[in-house]
Amino acid sequence: MTQVLLADDDVELSAMLVEYLERDGFEVTAVHDGEAAARLAAAGKFQIVVLDVMMPRLDGMEALRRIRRTSRVPVIMLTARGDDIDRIIGLELGADDYVPKPCTPRELAARLRAILRRVHPQPEAGGPISVSGLTLWPEKRRVDWRGKALELTSMQFNVLEVLMRNAGRVVSKKELSEQALGRPLARFDRSLDVHLSSIRQKLGEGAELIRTVRGTGYHLVKD
Repeated sequence: MTQVLLADDDVELSAMLVEYLERDGFEVTAVHDGEAAARLAAAGKFQIVVLDVMMPRLDGMEALRRIRRTSRVPVIMLTARGDDIDRIIGLELGADDYVPKPCTPRELAARLRAILRRVHPQPEAGGPISVSGLTLWPEKRRVDWRGKALELTSMQFNVLEVLMRNAGRVVSKKELSEQALGRPLARFDRSLDVHLSSIRQKLGEGAELIRTVRGTGYHLVKD
């Protein structure tokens, strides 16, 4: 059973989400402050973490910073609807995705399942994918750039995998969102741009391998 850590200081909302998610097959631990969330997430017991942005003791952003110091566990941020700044900052700090509040339990469950499917894909035959100095092992969820491991979040890994599998051609934003993030591309959604920016930063001098094709999508250069 998938272990979920839910951190939200709204006790009533948390209870409702826990009840629904447990009926839907998850095992949920709820906490109501960021300090507890960061401590428990770092222990390695949970397969995925849900963090509200606004919490006492530590807010969701600081809790995320602490989690990312030691863990690559997938993290979904709960953000105020329409608050693009929180979404972008969360993604830049290493969140995998966000769900705007107020959200329905069904919506949250769907996002949890979509991310978990991409973090734990079905095993595929064949070896690693190698393109332009990048080597990616799908089953191990590992990527090397010129022999050095890249520390990517689960969604950053998915984005890079899609680009590597389609190296040499332009991948549309629509296609990339559906294949890597597991959801249709929404208008004004900047998640892909933020994930790509983070990947480029981690590639350093290899950042130029990923080209933006204005108005269309992205292109991974193939040697």
